[in-house]
Amino acid sequence: MIITLGGTPGSGKSTVGKRLAKRLGYKFYNAGDVRRKYAIDHGMTLEELNKAAEKDSTSDKLVDDYLAELGEKEDDFVIDSRLGFYFIKKSIKVFIDAEDDVRAKRIMKDKRSEESFRDLEDAKKKITLRLLCDRKRYQKLYGVDPYIPEQYDLIIDSSHKSVESIVGEIYRFAVFNSHPPKRR
Repeated sequence: MIITLGGTPGSGKSTVGKRLAKRLGYKFYNAGDVRRKYAIDHGMTLEELNKAAEKDSTSDKLVDDYLAELGEKEDDFVIDSRLGFYFIKKSIKVFIDAEDDVRAKRIMKDKRSEESFRDLEDAKKKITLRLLCDRKRYQKLYGVDPYIPEQYDLIIDSSHKSVESIVGEIYRFAVFNSHPPKRR
């Protein structure tokens, strides 16, 4: 069984994914880590890489090819990836979202080296710009918007839920729906 976690930045995908993978005894992958490493290796911030990717899709295609290959070669894993649902069709597709303030506070608390914010409003602005950039790139490359929840099998608002309750919700859904429902 493969579980792909998509959703908005700061919604808790990585935290939930790690705990869910541990509970299932699966491997955990994070496509964002691949992009972050690529950015650092090329002397850029993630924001700069995403902007550059609007003109040069090399970094996107690198991650996307990795996803497609992973979905073909492996089984029994959880992956945090905005386009995992699109490239790994045989997965159980979960969309995680949260309120804007909640997501911004989480990202600020995370203190990733490649992201810095002056305050909450600056964080919300940069997150919105990141979402718009992602949408633009993925529409151009694949004609897909990863932020449309209806494309997923399970939708979760993590704003006021504990990580463990979200993990439990996904676990129960996955165990009882180990074969993803057919799309209508």
